[in-house]
Amino acid sequence: MKINEIRGMSEADLEKKYRELKEELFNLRFQHSINQLDNPHQISNTKKDIARVLTVLTEKKNAAQLAEKKNA
Repeated sequence: MKINEIRGMSEADLEKKYRELKEELFNLRFQHSINQLDNPHQISNTKKDIARVLTVLTEKKNAAQLAEKKNA
């Protein structure tokens, strides 16, 4: 997943994507533990996607707080 795609999402979409990625990571780890995972690199890719989503979500929340301070 590209960072530009993530930045184009709303906060609600980002939170939904975060939940989906966490569930996917759980499933990948489970598959890996029972030796059914074909590509173990998927785990690290999913972790990186989670980090990207959380980073953009934090950026958006901080920008909203900064806008509130300027208006106050």
